[in-house]
Amino acid sequence: MTQQNVVVCNTKSSVELSVFPAVTAPQKPPVAGGGYISISRRPRRVLKNLEINGDQRINAWVESMRASSPTHLKSTTSSFSEEHTSWILGHPSALDMFDEIIIRSMEKQIVMFLDYDGTLSPIVEDPDRAFMSNLMRKTVKKLARYFPTAIVTGRCKEKVYNFVRLAELYYAGSHGLDIKGPTTTTSKYNKDSKAEAVLFQPASEFLPMIDEVYQQLVDKTKSTPGAKVENNKFCVSVHFRCVDEKRWSELLHKVKSVLKEYPKLRLTQGRKVLEIRPTIKWDKGKALEFLLESLGFGNCNDVLPVYIGDDRTDEDAFKKLRERGQGLGVLVSKFPKDTSASYSLQDPNEVMEFLQRLVEWKQVTMQASS
Repeated sequence: MTQQNVVVCNTKSSVELSVFPAVTAPQKPPVAGGGYISISRRPRRVLKNLEINGDQRINAWVESMRASSPTHLKSTTSSFSEEHTSWILGHPSALDMFDEIIIRSMEKQIVMFLDYDGTLSPIVEDPDRAFMSNLMRKTVKKLARYFPTAIVTGRCKEKVYNFVRLAELYYAGSHGLDIKGPTTTTSKYNKDSKAEAVLFQPASEFLPMIDEVYQQLVDKTKSTPGAKVENNKFCVSVHFRCVDEKRWSELLHKVKSVLKEYPKLRLTQGRKVLEIRPTIKWDKGKALEFLLESLGFGNCNDVLPVYIGDDRTDEDAFKKLRERGQGLGVLVSKFPKDTSASYSLQDPNEVMEFLQRLVEWKQVTMQASS
């Protein structure tokens, strides 16, 4: 881990952190030289080129937004049923295949990675009220007793911690751009008992730019009913789950009109949300790899990472598991989607049931070996 990626946290903060084991990150994230990044502007010629065929690109984006945010069954029930049946054959239920998953985990350390929205909590109209149930919190707490557990989310780290309120977990906020681990007193997986509190933030130089774009987007989108802009510290989220579908194109135009001035930021999309992120090569897949490395499992054959998520941004983690030839990706969705995940679960209730079964299996095996 390079010095520029490590920041010692304030020890008076509500949640103290411990140093990850001294390892080299799986891939050094690119950082700009010295100080804050200057906010560069695109030349007029580039702006003019961006406008060519703009409507076609906008229409393609809107279609992609619909595809990644399904809200209703297809009109032909029989054809949808056939498509869903075919999809399930390739992505069977993790509950139905639980015994197979357990066989794959034999003599291996399971490490759990969990998305938050749509995975541990339901998708709700107001993202500020995406609370997880008390039963889900108890389930995740039990899970962390037996397996290293991380929350990997597009939310800012502080906000998702306030939702989850479990200090023994690892948290990777802003799509992995803001990572922290639990204190040594709350996690048995940290190997250095004298570790100091640290933060891993490979995009800290982008903070002024992110704040500026956030303010512009708030002003630009306030005339679009239902649009909500959220500052997630290292990324900005524009939620359109409450926006009339007929106005998605209008909203996208507004977002892109702001981003034209910021070539160092990129636009991606998820489930009823547009995400503005730094252009550095860092995502949920890189965060997963970094956490495995930090836990000492980077080059181990006796580890089974399990990643559960519902969003397009989780595909980076699913693909990383396939690249490693190690681990299981589980997509949370009631609808067929293109995915690199191996298994599926329909909703947070099924996620909770799967996690509960993992805990029960571990308890039984530990009792049998004692």
